[in-house]
Amino acid sequence: MVDYNNSPLFKNNICNSVTRALCEDLGVETSEQLVQAQDITAELIPSNNVAVANVISRDPCIVCGVEWVNQVFHQLDKIYGFTGDQATTITWFVNDGQAVKANTSLFEVSGNARLILTGERTALNFLQTLSATATVTSTYVEHLKDTNTKLLDTRKTIPGMRLAQKYAVTCGGGVNHRIGLYDAFLIKENHIAACGGITKAIETARVNHANKTVEVEVESIEELTEALNAGSDIIMLDNFTPEMIEQAVTLTKDISGGKTKLEVSGNMTLDKIRQYTKAGVDYISVGAITKHLHAVDLSMRFV
Repeated sequence: MVDYNNSPLFKNNICNSVTRALCEDLGVETSEQLVQAQDITAELIPSNNVAVANVISRDPCIVCGVEWVNQVFHQLDKIYGFTGDQATTITWFVNDGQAVKANTSLFEVSGNARLILTGERTALNFLQTLSATATVTSTYVEHLKDTNTKLLDTRKTIPGMRLAQKYAVTCGGGVNHRIGLYDAFLIKENHIAACGGITKAIETARVNHANKTVEVEVESIEELTEALNAGSDIIMLDNFTPEMIEQAVTLTKDISGGKTKLEVSGNMTLDKIRQYTKAGVDYISVGAITKHLHAVDLSMRFV
């Protein structure tokens, strides 16, 4: 799992994501070209004008995206050569993971008027998307309150936003599944078919990477039994009925003594998850928390 507070990979990811977004908005291909890039609308404003702007959330939400916003204006300061007293100042009134009501002021930004307007959309795009991820995650987590079941995310993330959305999930109270294809095994139907069966796939995984978690997706009680006997660390119950899940929990206790963890997946909706937790599964994974998003409505206004 990623230590978001201390990971150089995560910090570099924020920096690189912001650079790509600024290049996209300013119509250039590389960070070096940003120095010559033009915001032709912002250039209508006298170059020495200063301004103060306030950003408000029009929706209730869980805030996420502080460092992306900071990075947008930091990079623009560097591009346009604003330092010291001339540098952009951002004052935050909230923190990542904080629940806010509609019409809450999130932050105030002051500095060169052109720069603020050039960075506005890029900054708010990150903030509205990541806050949306954190907010929908929080909604699902609330439905799991008072249970021992944890909410997991998936790899169904916006391309280029994997670590950002994974971080947002944690801000909403969820738990990261594997980050990508490199840090844990998830052996699914096509892997099983290509490997020659569940047992063979697990055996090969143990040989190739003995220190990695091995998870297997199963679609029947028979496949569950084979995965348990082969020593899978986690078993994903794909589209199991509540009755099948109860049977799976009992079987897992009998064969592995509860050592193997069970995860439920497949079209998980808010009205379903409570029912699935009653049987005592360890995890529920939900793709919707990173792909079915309603961006938080944000507004920036000069004051």
